[in-house]
Amino acid sequence: MKIHIDIDCFFVSAARIADASLEHKPVVIGGRSDTKIFSREAKNQTVNFENSGSFVPTFYKAYETKDDDIGSFMENGRLRGILTTASYEARAYGIKTAMSLREAKERCEELIIKAPNMSLYQELSHKLHAFLSRKIPLIEQASIDEFYGDLSGWVADKDVPEFIDRLRHEIKKELQLPVSIGAAKTRYIAKLATTYAKPFGCKTIYLWQFDTFVNPIKVEDFAGIGRSMRNKLHAAQIHTLGELRKRRGTVESFGPYAKELYKRVNGESDTAINTKQKRKSIGISRTFDPLFDRAELRRRVHILARHLSFAILKLDVIPTVFHLSINYEMNQKSHINVSKAEIFTEKKFDALCLEMFHKADTQKRLHVIRLSINCSSFTKDSRKELSLIGFEEEKKMQTLSKSAQKLREKYGIDALKYGSEM
Repeated sequence: MKIHIDIDCFFVSAARIADASLEHKPVVIGGRSDTKIFSREAKNQTVNFENSGSFVPTFYKAYETKDDDIGSFMENGRLRGILTTASYEARAYGIKTAMSLREAKERCEELIIKAPNMSLYQELSHKLHAFLSRKIPLIEQASIDEFYGDLSGWVADKDVPEFIDRLRHEIKKELQLPVSIGAAKTRYIAKLATTYAKPFGCKTIYLWQFDTFVNPIKVEDFAGIGRSMRNKLHAAQIHTLGELRKRRGTVESFGPYAKELYKRVNGESDTAINTKQKRKSIGISRTFDPLFDRAELRRRVHILARHLSFAILKLDVIPTVFHLSINYEMNQKSHINVSKAEIFTEKKFDALCLEMFHKADTQKRLHVIRLSINCSSFTKDSRKELSLIGFEEEKKMQTLSKSAQKLREKYGIDALKYGSEM
């Protein structure tokens, strides 16, 4: 059987480990996007890749503590920011992920707001991964707070409920982390089972329980069915997974992804546990107050490019697909993709990012609220051949990039900046 392990309200659970007085109280983790990255003051930053995995985000770490007093979320007398995690006590007030801190506080006056502590999250996630690796032969990290395991040949199917129940209590005792665990024949149904095991519970779905468990569930509650697919299914009068399973032809007519999705829902498709999940992409993004000044936006593109370049060089990969997206006010968006199979150098990457920004900025009359840069399709995985045009000159620039990298490794990402950032 496959199992899915999910840390309950991970960021809140981590905060409670650091401060036991938060137990059984309505707590949320939230704040504003870290725009200190755009400050002209030098910050001693580095990048943390402690938790490997394709879905574990890049974390830029500053060597200073972040104040989580409620005053740090105030600006001009107003509570600002979005919450990322809410405790079950807070959810009882109707508080949900992505809600503004202001609205959450209005719903619950006793609400405790804490700032994110990414260093702690990375540390706890790493410890849990190591702990699970000692208990289960095959463990895959899917995200900072999610893991998959394969118990086949290790634990008999009839013994799975007892095994996962014991495992969750061992994790709570050893790491103080509450987890929920789902078990089923496939990873996709195991993940679905975890949803119905929360909080701090276990649920095993045997084959003879499959129909009874799966059929009543709403289609939007299945991982992989987003807003677009949900709307298509609803338009076809498909609202539950049971209805979806009865309408194979209709679902598969939506395309290749829907065809695979049907198999996942029906328990026909599975994926082997990958203990060494390769990172397929790397990116950086920041949300900020509406900004119209294009000169300042270009400066911010330089800063994001420098930080992302540091991470790429630290990973020692050569991306060949580059993506830049802009979010404007009034829910307007724009993006651009560029493919280049060349030696990666910081100078060339910076110029490319600026060029992509100019081309993607199609709504010049609007204020910008978010910038994102993403790189993917690394040469080791895509097997693309690097261009030999200007190869010798590129090698010289690569040497320069590596020299700058060493200085930043020692003194922080801000040790060397572009003049255009000042």
